[in-house]
Amino acid sequence: MKFTKMHGIGNDYVYINCFEEKVEKPEELVKFISNRHFGVGSDGLVLILPSSEADFRMRMFNPDGSEAQMCGNAIRCVGKYVYDNSMTNKKTLSIETLAGIKVLELITDKNNKVAMAKVDMGEPILNARDIPVDSDIGLFVNQPLQALGKEYRVTCVSMGNPHAVIYVKNVSEFPVEKVGPEIEKHALFPERINAEFVEVINAKRLKMRVWERGTGETMACGTGACAVLVASSLNGVSEKKATVELLGGNLDIEWDESNNRVYMTGPAALVFTGELYI
Repeated sequence: MKFTKMHGIGNDYVYINCFEEKVEKPEELVKFISNRHFGVGSDGLVLILPSSEADFRMRMFNPDGSEAQMCGNAIRCVGKYVYDNSMTNKKTLSIETLAGIKVLELITDKNNKVAMAKVDMGEPILNARDIPVDSDIGLFVNQPLQALGKEYRVTCVSMGNPHAVIYVKNVSEFPVEKVGPEIEKHALFPERINAEFVEVINAKRLKMRVWERGTGETMACGTGACAVLVASSLNGVSEKKATVELLGGNLDIEWDESNNRVYMTGPAALVFTGELYI
């Protein structure tokens, strides 16, 4: 089985072209393929598939076998894969995901290879029950949450998948590996949640680390960066357009007031290709 490993600012996935390959049990395959000692090593598995509703369809799986709705870093790499491998000549693409159809604008380099992509991530979901959060409060902004004997103030946003944003003073020193799992599995979140820990540098720059449900801490999370920008705007600590610093690099995020949509711009990179013997 042929595969390609790609990353978006360090958020790395193994991609399989399902126009050419057949994957029968991706929830089992991802457990092997993501293992960094016995497999390829990745934050998960992405399948590139035909779509009856868009140009292409993607499915993505976390290392624990669970299927995720959407990944902002992975979708940029899907755009790069299909364009660089001549599966399309379009520079504006629609990709079907479990979080709906997303539109990408591909940005190529001097060799006509995709280097960056701008993704229309859609409208943020802010109603607590729809995120979902087990609360009737409506907007879940700056609300108290108890974890490990401490109170954290949490703002929740869904970008097709759920996020809990928490502000801290020094994110580099924050114990993400201890607090992250407690937030992910907190009783408030019936489908678990991705936890973002954020340090506000200024109104145009935010620094974050992320604990992803089903994965653990990763180098980057595109939907998480979008949720952080929305949450920061709601809390009055950032403008509606800012750069979000992640462990793997930066993403430019904008929440457009004119249409209530969030746009993410960032790089996509090829690591290597290979063959798996299952």
